[in-house]
Amino acid sequence: MRVIVVGGGVVGTMHAWQAVERGHEVVQIERESEARGASLRNFGQIWVSGRAGGEELDTALRARELWERIGAEVPGLGFRAIGSLTPVRTAREYAVAEAAVARPDAAARGYKLVTAAEAREINPALRGAFEAALWCERDAAVEPRTAQLHLREALRATGRYTFLPGREVREVVGPGAVRDDHGDVHRGDAVVLATGAWLSGLVRELVPELPVRRVRLQMMQTAPLGEPLTTSVADADSFRYYPAYRSGALDELNAAQAQAPTAAAHKMQLLMVQRLDGGLTIGDTHEYEHPFAFDTLEDPYEHLTEVVESFLGRPLPKIRHRWAGVYAQCTDTTRVVHRQQVADGVWLVTGPGGRGMTCSPAIAETTANELGW
Repeated sequence: MRVIVVGGGVVGTMHAWQAVERGHEVVQIERESEARGASLRNFGQIWVSGRAGGEELDTALRARELWERIGAEVPGLGFRAIGSLTPVRTAREYAVAEAAVARPDAAARGYKLVTAAEAREINPALRGAFEAALWCERDAAVEPRTAQLHLREALRATGRYTFLPGREVREVVGPGAVRDDHGDVHRGDAVVLATGAWLSGLVRELVPELPVRRVRLQMMQTAPLGEPLTTSVADADSFRYYPAYRSGALDELNAAQAQAPTAAAHKMQLLMVQRLDGGLTIGDTHEYEHPFAFDTLEDPYEHLTEVVESFLGRPLPKIRHRWAGVYAQCTDTTRVVHRQQVADGVWLVTGPGGRGMTCSPAIAETTANELGW
């Protein structure tokens, strides 16, 4: 079988991986010289802890298994089974963490409520003031800026993979066939459009009423911390944004403990991961109303800096990079992904939202199974 994958981000690359792993030939087409969207502009978190139960959690857990397996085959991914800690400071925050640990699926997530001293044993860099922490053993991380590069190197080594950058697919010209802006036609037994947040052009022509929206966020990265940050770190505001934490305790938190004004205005939470070079990737904000601003705002970065420094008990290293990114999210946020046959032999796979890096291996596996690869 010959598979055409359109899109060079992590969802597209994982579809290429699934097809090659099953013995097929793959041509992957990317409109930029390299992927430049959400697949690079993210934390690199394999984030099981906050996922909704049912299909979303099952997908995340299966993806976590696949990431670990692929990471063993492709060491350049930088896969690390680091887990995550969410420090809590108030009785209401503690109650939300306690409710999470009481969930029927808490063991599958690796949840444990630990004391501040136990949290510091797990992650000695957390020298700031907090009362306890929610530990999630199943969370992990990879290197988002280089993951696709290393995956493609491994795919090329099979001899059954071709990467064609700098080509925008413009038209479906027949069953399993597309034409790019160079005029070349690419024919296969199946075409997968994994175009991320690029929802205009061909995608809009094929699905004018696509049930997917775009979300913009701001993030930053620091110089090396100078010591290991042995886990990912979130703050209690993350409880407000992830469905796994929904409970009566969360309702009470939302009603009685307001977010900081900047965090509320920009729909913020803290997520933080250390990169292999020692720097910290820190975010994020959420913006849903179009058109998005073209500039980044300083207040969210100041808020994030204050929160991080309060957990670390030390000044943040120099900020080296600030950026904004856009990802595609199903308007029905309970859906893991939008997967739709849009023409004869052509499927669109988009809209995983902030779950793309976490869930992409399992999303691609499901596509491959459903299409009978």
